Amino acid sequence: MKAGNLEVKIYETRQEMGTVAARTVAAKIRELLKTKEFINIIFASAPSQNEFLAVLSQEENIAWERVNAFHMDEYVGLAGDAPQNFGYFLKTRLFDKIPLHSVHYLNGNAVDIEAECDRYAKLLTDFPTDIVCLGIGENCHLAFNDPHVAFFDDELIVKQVSLDDACRQQQVNDACFNSFNEVPANALTITIPALLKAKYAYAIVPGQKKAEAVQHTIEDEISEEYPSTILRNHPDAILYIDKDSAGRLTEISSYK
Repeated sequence: MKAGNLEVKIYETRQEMGTVAARTVAAKIRELLKTKEFINIIFASAPSQNEFLAVLSQEENIAWERVNAFHMDEYVGLAGDAPQNFGYFLKTRLFDKIPLHSVHYLNGNAVDIEAECDRYAKLLTDFPTDIVCLGIGENCHLAFNDPHVAFFDDELIVKQVSLDDACRQQQVNDACFNSFNEVPANALTITIPALLKAKYAYAIVPGQKKAEAVQHTIEDEISEEYPSTILRNHPDAILYIDKDSAGRLTEISSYK
């Protein structure tokens, strides 16, 4: 399928989806490292990424020591070693398993949050993104750019945001938190224009709970109401979905 510039690949299972996505990203890393001394990759943190990250961590013949890794969003005020902490999620599932050149984390416990946003923004400016590996939220957010704070022309690179109720409920739906009130109300996020500066974008979005978001992403008008629709404007983006997350697409044949 094709929706605008966005290539859409549908797989029978989330394991197959994650495996193919990981092998595609691994191939792109190897390709880029043939001509670049170092490359820079931003990774998403969410259960939707589990299969993808597991396979990617086991890929062979990748010069990880020439890769700088970043994570794209983080809760404000959540302990750094909490299992729900996004940096910790990536540390345990990927970053500790491969010999990266450098790893850069957003600090949601910084004393000066504005200064932390500026620090991370400078890193992203100094190390332009080659690859971004994304998820899509149930409310169509990219990173923590929920609809009420998702600006396609955002002048900021990193910012603090409030999370909408749908986003916080998703964290409960994903079994990351036991209750809505446990989910932090604020977070730090890379903004949408900064994410889409990546030369290559790969969105991994499995599961029935993401079916409505996938439908909006592919079938609705491109708008900040459904932030993920902006992926259709990216010059080199692929959306990986499984049979469950594709379940609400109405006229698949029209996108071929």
